[in-house]
Amino acid sequence: MEIFKSPTGNKLSCKGWQQEGLLRLLLNCLNPDIAKDPEELVAYGGTGKVARDLNSLKAIIEALKTLENDETLLIQSGKPVGIFRTFEFAPRVIMAGALLVPRWANWDYFQELSEKGLTAYGQSTAGSWSYIGTQGILQGTWETFFQVAKRHFGGSLRGKLVLTSGLGEMGSAQPIAITSNGGVAIVVDVDRAIVKKRLISSMIDIMASSLEEACEIAKEYISRAEPISIGVVGNAADAYEAVLSYNIKPDVVTDQTPAHDLKSYVPSDLSPEEARELGKTNPEMYEKIARDTIKRHVLAMIEFKKRGSVVFDYGNNLREQGHRVGVKDAFCFPGFASEYIRPLFCEGRGPFRWIALSGDPEDIYRTDEIILSIFKGDGRLKEWIDLVERRFAFHGLPARVCWLNYKERAVFGNIINEMVKLGELKAPVAITRDHMDAAAVASPFRETEAMKDGSDAVADWPVLNALLNCASGASLVGLYHGGGVGIGYSIHSGVTVIADGSREAQKRLDLVLKADPALGVIRYADAGYEIAKDIIKSAVFPAKAVE
Repeated sequence: MEIFKSPTGNKLSCKGWQQEGLLRLLLNCLNPDIAKDPEELVAYGGTGKVARDLNSLKAIIEALKTLENDETLLIQSGKPVGIFRTFEFAPRVIMAGALLVPRWANWDYFQELSEKGLTAYGQSTAGSWSYIGTQGILQGTWETFFQVAKRHFGGSLRGKLVLTSGLGEMGSAQPIAITSNGGVAIVVDVDRAIVKKRLISSMIDIMASSLEEACEIAKEYISRAEPISIGVVGNAADAYEAVLSYNIKPDVVTDQTPAHDLKSYVPSDLSPEEARELGKTNPEMYEKIARDTIKRHVLAMIEFKKRGSVVFDYGNNLREQGHRVGVKDAFCFPGFASEYIRPLFCEGRGPFRWIALSGDPEDIYRTDEIILSIFKGDGRLKEWIDLVERRFAFHGLPARVCWLNYKERAVFGNIINEMVKLGELKAPVAITRDHMDAAAVASPFRETEAMKDGSDAVADWPVLNALLNCASGASLVGLYHGGGVGIGYSIHSGVTVIADGSREAQKRLDLVLKADPALGVIRYADAGYEIAKDIIKSAVFPAKAVE
């Protein structure tokens, strides 16, 4: 299969930068440096695809190259279905992905439709063409472990052991996030090739030959209160049970295996290759032994909690999978979002991203300088930029993520557009976000778990978010199903605006980057959170809340 890579530089292959920027983001999702399986169009998250099939991908590429500046391309679950005359300020691309009528919204029925070529699973940022590899999730993971340290250990993980699993596209952020907060990490992954890949790319510090060796190394570094990340090959359930048998009590236990999708979760006693083969030849048996392994996995985490470890679910629906196979108290440990991230959502703070369409890292370093000068009073932001510049190499198109709030996003977005206009950057910049944002997702086992007013499963908010972003003039808007936790468990929306230096882009950015996070503040104020209520009463809040 041909290798897809994003164009770089400032030469257009489309009829405008709005289309060009979206084309480059689409192809960047399939860059072999960041995509899980580009030949299968899978970017990350087990089976998260950027397009339904190869023919659909080629048709999307051709459509973007010929799309006029007053036309809108519609994508139905990874397949282009029509181009409509709209107007210049309308989105150039509108998407719906993996959406099913609730009565039929389950993995089995979805798989039937998928096998017939009628839908595709886009995860979150794969289907919305905004996946940027580990650099996209790193700050959220770093922030989560900071909040864990702040809540339980006086602000630092120094001298603390974190046991976790999963070094895939999302889980690969864990080692740096833990060590940069001072901790010692043992990270288990069933795939030797992935562990080696993370070692080569310096995502982990060392690769142990066995779990026993990993524990011995961890003890040494804990005694010296020095951070280190140790990767080890093994099945998560087996490894967690083994650590329990060693009578070692990690300070923190979590997990980022792809438990949301049983077809991607490797059961005990199988290699990844054996698991893939069994999944093809006997899918019923595969799912049975995968569920058996997940049951042991969850039970081990519950036992760690009983022994005094801080235990939390990192958003992969592991607890629900355990509950479905009979672990009655699977939800006795919390999810990361409700436990550690919710106060940030209440102030409209979330994973704001920008991607240098030039392909030149210097464009990102230049924006780093600017963001530090604008928000120079934010010590946490400076700490983050210093860390990521020092520890993390770019993959695919150079990109940066900062958890900015409802005021900061619009300010910085407009400055980026002005920098493009003045030629301070070599090409336009794509501005987007993760779907894990305040108004962008309804996910009762992750972002909206344990809402104060009980509105965990109310999915109006991401739908309103997508509609509002269309009305505000985003370059791309989409509404999706199942990201993060699997089919049947979430509805979420994505948005992208291309900062091309034009007055039109300035207007798009000003409207979208105010409306998108402000709706999140309103969502949490409506749910009864006092932080959010106070914000919407402030003179600078860019919307009017109706009570």
